[in-house]
Amino acid sequence: MRVLLIGTGGREHALAAALAADPAVTSLVCAPGNPGMAALGELAAVDPLDPAAVAALAVETGADLVVVGPEAPLVAGVADAVRAKGIPCFGPSQAAAQLEGSKAFAKDVMHAAGVPTARAFVCTTPEELAAALDEFGPPYVVKDDGLAAGKGVVVTGDRDAALAHGAACGRVVVEEYLAGPEVSLFVVTDGVAAVPLQPAQDFKRIFDGDQGPNTGGMGAYSPLPWAPPDLVEQVMASVVQPTLAEMRKRDTPFSGTLYVGLALTEDGPKVIEFNCRFGDPETQAVLARLETPLAGVLHAAAVGRLAEDPPLAWRSGAAVTVVMASAGYPESSHSGDVITGAEVAGVLHSGTARREDGALVTAGGRVLTATALGADLAQAREAAYAIVRGIAFDGAQFRTDIALAATDGRIQLP
Repeated sequence: MRVLLIGTGGREHALAAALAADPAVTSLVCAPGNPGMAALGELAAVDPLDPAAVAALAVETGADLVVVGPEAPLVAGVADAVRAKGIPCFGPSQAAAQLEGSKAFAKDVMHAAGVPTARAFVCTTPEELAAALDEFGPPYVVKDDGLAAGKGVVVTGDRDAALAHGAACGRVVVEEYLAGPEVSLFVVTDGVAAVPLQPAQDFKRIFDGDQGPNTGGMGAYSPLPWAPPDLVEQVMASVVQPTLAEMRKRDTPFSGTLYVGLALTEDGPKVIEFNCRFGDPETQAVLARLETPLAGVLHAAAVGRLAEDPPLAWRSGAAVTVVMASAGYPESSHSGDVITGAEVAGVLHSGTARREDGALVTAGGRVLTATALGADLAQAREAAYAIVRGIAFDGAQFRTDIALAATDGRIQLP
């Protein structure tokens, strides 16, 4: 199978590693890719947001399967353009990708499908925003309606900060706050059949103790030993299948990865958000434990034959991922700082570049992820931080508490 993978980040590097390890994959092209992905396949220049250009590259490379990693190309219609060429594509259509492209659309689908989620208001004026904040009270949850690279949500007890975020975004969704531990569940689907991966938990805020502003994600781990044993089955029945049925009802069937962001509240799991792709950095931890070859699963979803596949197989133990970010992140990022110590197993590239002299340098906010396996979370955590301690670049930022609460029993369900 010839595979074309679209994207540049840590999620795509994790997908590339899993695809390259699949014996069925005879060639892998990563476009545009990154320096780490260059060791796994051929890199090709393309604008991921140009559907016609991506489709043309798929034809040129003779791709049997195109896998679109990031959300922005999916919202731009890349999957539609590829499928119009008769090439299987893993990723939702432009219309279905609005589950992530518009928080308001996602809320409408959830309400129509009876999916448990927070009460919410869509606000377009300062008056509507103020009224919504007063309706729910603190902590205030204000979400940019559109794509914001994982940084469009503000959760704060400061009403002025909530008002300022809403004003900066324009159109926002204001929600009631959902109290409880958060869980990420990826579901691979062909629009009808749906296969859940193992749940994960990620860490959004920049500093230890969940302090500071939101980021695209600073670390993750899987599995979740503290989660209810029937969590996945419950979410598939109450969230995933009703959502897929509603999307089919709207003539916008969803195929690809449905990312379900959950809060485990005292009233049961409730949806915080949907995304239309694998999460970053949860993908790094989840795929590290997947034993089933990935390409066959994604191809089956792309061609509508997922129900014919056997159940997924998983490695025992646990995986922990720690993100290393550049100076200034998430408000800004710093490029050009030389990175040392990254040429080791478990390191995936998120925002890196090669200088003309061959040096690896920073080229974005989130720079690298370190992922390690262990017999349990404690061992995986220690192994991941051992990798981090061996890497250096000026201004490097990373949290020191990834998976810590899960290893010492401090996570309490409502």
